[in-house]
Formats: sequence, structure tokens, C-alpha cells
Amino acid sequence: MSGYLAFLGISLVVIMTPGPDTALTVRNTLLGGARGGVFTAMGVAAGQVLWASAASAGVVGLLVASAPVFEALKLVGAAYLMVIGVQTLYSAFRPGSAAPSARGAARRIGPGRALRQGLVNDLANPKIAAFFASLFPQFVPEGSASFAALMMLGLVFSAMTLAWLVAYALAVAKVGDLLRRSGIRRAIEGVTGAVLIAFGLRLASEHR
Repeated sequence: MSGYLAFLGISLVVIMTPGPDTALTVRNTLLGGARGGVFTAMGVAAGQVLWASAASAGVVGLLVASAPVFEALKLVGAAYLMVIGVQTLYSAFRPGSAAPSARGAARRIGPGRALRQGLVNDLANPKIAAFFASLFPQFVPEGSASFAALMMLGLVFSAMTLAWLVAYALAVAKVGDLLRRSGIRRAIEGVTGAVLIAFGLRLASEHR
């Protein structure tokens, strides 16, 4: 029981620490309202379920052990973050980008696209793979079925991530009328774009 509580505590710290998934959720909430943020969160959680499945089956361990594959995935993830960041900066500062109405904002990114972006954003982040492979086995009780136990921890972590990001999206959407004022929206989109680029650069420059 104490081990499970420790897992929940560590997971909360990791999930609540702002990262690429949080930045993307905020971005897509600004562009698509609450639905855009919620579908982004669902994509992120789905990606984590896939990583959990791969970790439970031992695939992630092979990925982390293979330096060239891990490095390639890291660079792809970094490039993806920077592309999304540049797109966000362009959206924020392009000439004539007036503040959209609530209905207009929802049309700037649909739920399907938001879901895909959340999924790809998570799958392209090898740090999630390394996290699942290194941390989760420490909390598997001795004598239990490894695959089932790891998968259960992964599902719990994914559900916690989904709840946190959905709450984040709803909070951002709740003050949507204020955030859609042209100057404020542009400033927040600009900061979010810069943060995504910074995350991409940091990921690309990190050494194992």
C-alpha cells in the first residue's frame, strides 16, 4: 500500500510539472475552446496508454537500450515541438489576426486534429518511454504478474494525466472571453509558442 501511495505521489509531481503536453493543451484550448483542449488531453492520455503497453511488453526497454533509435525518436519529437511552436508564433503575430469569437475560435482547430496532435506529441517524446521503463518496475509488487501490474500502473498514470489536463483546459476555457481579447490572446499564444520551441530545443540538446 505504501508503495502504491509513493507511486501516486511521484506521478502527481510529474504530471503537474508543466511540460510539452501542458503547453500543447493550453495552445489548443486557445485555438479550439474547451473541446480543443479536452481532445488534446485525450490524445496525450492515449499516447501514454500505448507507451504503457510497450513498456509492459518489454518493447520500451529495447528502445531505450538502442542509442540510435532513441536518438532518432528524440530528434523527431524535438522537431515536432518546434514546428508546432513556430506555427503558434505565426498565428499569434501574423498581420490581421484579429481576436476570434468563441465560435470562430472553435473552428481554428477541430477535435480530430487536436486529438492527433496530443497523441503524436506524447508518442514523439522518448522521455516518456524512459520514464515508464525506469520508474514503473520499481512499484511492481514481488510475485505479481509483471505485464498486468505494469499495465495497471500505466493506466492509472494515464487517467491522472487526463484528469489534470482536462482540468487545465477547462480552466483556460473558462476565462476564454478575456483571453480572446486580441492583445491578451496574442501574448499568451506567443508565450506558448516560445515555450514549445524551448521544449523542443531542450529535448534535442539533452544527452542520455
